[in-house]
Amino acid sequence: MSNVTELSVGSKAGEYLAFTLGQEEYGIDIQKVSEIRSYETPTRIANAPEFVKGVINLRGLIVPIVDMRIKFKLGTPSYDQFTVVIILNIGHRVVGMVVDRVSDVTTLSPEQIKPAPEIGAAMNTDHIVGLGTIEERMLILVDIDKLMSSADMGLIETTALAA
Repeated sequence: MSNVTELSVGSKAGEYLAFTLGQEEYGIDIQKVSEIRSYETPTRIANAPEFVKGVINLRGLIVPIVDMRIKFKLGTPSYDQFTVVIILNIGHRVVGMVVDRVSDVTTLSPEQIKPAPEIGAAMNTDHIVGLGTIEERMLILVDIDKLMSSADMGLIETTALAA
């Protein structure tokens, strides 16, 4: 059974875009990223969840913007010169995600990726695929497809389809 675990953890090896939210560093598959833009205030949408900041017009495409600091309940977000929007391609949708800052693109080998800890029912960790270790750094590796298509993000799908 341990071989199965090793294979599934090893399959996550590759290049990750590292970004920060609060005091934590996260990583997402670089292949999901289409561009990184400076933050601009999006147009609000009535009745959208708090974490959906609104939409922007990206070269004629209406893109929903999700503030990950609000989504992960990391306190009141502030917007400064380092705040960026990562534009993602999720399935056939384009979604923007606001983060505090982007640090780098890093390559992780299978040995550098540890399985995500079991935290229990108190916290939904379905979207965390593992922990990447680079010297003294630790990246929380996020399955951005799973996170953005989760039930509580349903409005994003509706907004993207309606656009």
